[in-house]
Amino acid sequence: MHSLGKLTLVKLLVVLLLILSAGCSTSSNEQTDNQNKNADQQDKVAEQQEQTPDINLPVYFVKYTADGAYLVREVHTVSYTKQVANAAMQELINDEKSILPSGTKILGINIEKGLATVNFSKEVLNNTNVGSAGEQLGIQSIVNTLTEFPNIEKVAFQVDGRADGRAQDWWGHVGLYEQPFTQDCSMVYEPAIWVTHPTPHQVICVPLLVKGSAMVFEGAVNARLLDSSGEILAESYTTAKSGAPERGDFEMSIKFDPPSDGEGVLEVYQVSPQDGSPQDIVSIPVQWP
Repeated sequence: MHSLGKLTLVKLLVVLLLILSAGCSTSSNEQTDNQNKNADQQDKVAEQQEQTPDINLPVYFVKYTADGAYLVREVHTVSYTKQVANAAMQELINDEKSILPSGTKILGINIEKGLATVNFSKEVLNNTNVGSAGEQLGIQSIVNTLTEFPNIEKVAFQVDGRADGRAQDWWGHVGLYEQPFTQDCSMVYEPAIWVTHPTPHQVICVPLLVKGSAMVFEGAVNARLLDSSGEILAESYTTAKSGAPERGDFEMSIKFDPPSDGEGVLEVYQVSPQDGSPQDIVSIPVQWP
């Protein structure tokens, strides 16, 4: 009986060791599986980031000088988002050049049938020292920023969901009495030229369509397409709808024979009336198939 008891005890110890070994093996396998899952998730995130590159958002700011105030158009690069209108407004609010009061928040943006209704928090009303010109430009900076999007033609403002009462007075001068507002680039003095088509790194077609806005002498806008070595492939020119001191839209097409290297630079500029040199050059990297 004594020997039998020892044998039984040995068997129990062996079984226990096998169970513990199996548990360790299972735990190790689970850890490996978790590591593989984390690696897969990281790969998916990296792949999504490659498929959703940063986006460029035009944003308008008020600039004050000794001679007065006007609007400046800037292009800000932000991380990819589907909420592009909200992202543009956040850039407008958070930039140090913003005329919007500190603490202003966007409570919502509703876009329907070409009309964007922006609901601001009550802090937006705290700007009371900008004068009528500053108020008008401040309003227009918001409207121009949002009407850059093709699905927005007009913009209306709300404060805490309302457009009457104190909200209607806005900053105490122009107010919201005649909203909705539409785009107006007549007071955008900088830059002299900007291009809306093509966009940077876009794959272009033949002929190349070039569109944009200019405030240049006699409305004369020139463009040239360069290959990767800087050689001129083709050139063209057009006249904007208005010449300086007014701003006008322009559109032209450039015919070219695509070389095999598949990339180059589009330059849009005005020619100096003094010496014929290119001025206010806008350079846009492009690709072709």
